[in-house]
Amino acid sequence: MEKADGEERSTFAAELTHWRNVRGLSKRGLAERLTIDPSYVSHLEAGREHGSATLARRADTQLDAGGALWKAWQGTDTSSPTAEPAEAPSVSGLLVLEDEAALTFGDGNYRLRMRRLLRNDGTEPITRYLVRIAVDRYPSEPERSNALYRRNPLTWEELNLEAYCANEPMGWTVKHDRDAFKELWLQFQSPTSRFPLYPGQEAEITYSYSVSAEKWGPWFQRAVRLPTRHLSVELAFPRELEPTVWGTETSLSADFAPLRTPPQRTGRGDQTIFTWATMDPPLHARFRLEWRFKADPDTKENAPVNTPSASQAMANAGIVQEGAPVLARRVRPFDLPAEADEAERVIRELLEAVDRVRELHTFGKGMGIAAPQLGIDRSAAVVIPLEPDAEPVVLLNATVEEASADQDEQFEGCLSFFDVRGRVPRPLSIVVAHRGLDGSTRLSRFTQGMARLVGHEIDHLDGVLYRERMRQGVLPIPVEEYRGTGTQWKYG
Repeated sequence: MEKADGEERSTFAAELTHWRNVRGLSKRGLAERLTIDPSYVSHLEAGREHGSATLARRADTQLDAGGALWKAWQGTDTSSPTAEPAEAPSVSGLLVLEDEAALTFGDGNYRLRMRRLLRNDGTEPITRYLVRIAVDRYPSEPERSNALYRRNPLTWEELNLEAYCANEPMGWTVKHDRDAFKELWLQFQSPTSRFPLYPGQEAEITYSYSVSAEKWGPWFQRAVRLPTRHLSVELAFPRELEPTVWGTETSLSADFAPLRTPPQRTGRGDQTIFTWATMDPPLHARFRLEWRFKADPDTKENAPVNTPSASQAMANAGIVQEGAPVLARRVRPFDLPAEADEAERVIRELLEAVDRVRELHTFGKGMGIAAPQLGIDRSAAVVIPLEPDAEPVVLLNATVEEASADQDEQFEGCLSFFDVRGRVPRPLSIVVAHRGLDGSTRLSRFTQGMARLVGHEIDHLDGVLYRERMRQGVLPIPVEEYRGTGTQWKYG
């Protein structure tokens, strides 16, 4: 969700990466929708391939991008005779010295204030500045979001937009007006004067608007569309809601990853404040902050109505959800040691995902995550034991070689459908064959709770979810009815 951004249109590659992440798809997932090879998606997002007009239109439809992908493709195409003329950029030479966003929640509404210090390093006067306002109430459920905004579209009246250049009010004209997406040109003029930004000059602009919690999803994104020296974000939430915040970033050269530095938490009166900043961010990078309120919204006055479900929170943290094809098939093993570097990269991504997920939930039994849950079709998983100082168990090309006849049946949860818990029978002891990065084969025995955790993750590598392990006629229960959160499994 891009709450606000200004400058010339981004490349097709950047837009494709953005909309794929907004819709919660892996590269493989998008490739399946477009019926193309996943490697071609990688080439498109890296800018090595441009794609055809037909592919661009199909991608726009599949990702429900509202024409943004098709427009970006037109703006960067140089060869196709079917491409329509692209609008010439109007902000060439514009440099953002300071980019500050301050988002506050209160009385059931979010209020965003943007401040930018601009400098014209070009050769022509600048007379307008592009602002984007987009909302996505259910970022992991695009059909649900689309239905919401069709019934109750975002309106200019409710935005209550105000804009200033220094102390002068700025006029504005509408460029695009859709149900959940607005674009406008802020004009360097008011009803009584004009104040263009001439070459070599600097100017501070501010603008602010409001969106109700019914239409604002639990995340805020900043996209770097102009050369920027300093970018910062401040989020202010009522302390009584017990907010937690985490962040991710994407760029043309890197996929979805945690922010390189964590948001800093402080207090101010009855608010909890989260701040994050970066210097010289790369062009086309996108930084997304997400939040969750631990307190029960139904018991808090003026609480937002957009607290995500357990499964949606996991989806927002980058966990692929049930129904994705990658979760239903056996993954590809590594050729070790030849693919040791690739295996190490996947392990890093898994451990980074563990950190994100731990911000959202207390795991009283240990936890694990497998590569297909990040949309990665490789045989890798990590299991985090319950003991606080224990090292993660890394499983590459893992298979269960031996399982005890003795079993027990206990509740399990899965990050890929975290809204429920299910009773699953599993052996009390297993022997697992797995590989080291050097290609050596290792045999490890796991018992009781670790046997359950490891067996669960190896099932993911085989395309099996725990629902398939449950006894016939036994169904999962809603997580709200489960009473074992934060406690260990019990063994005699």
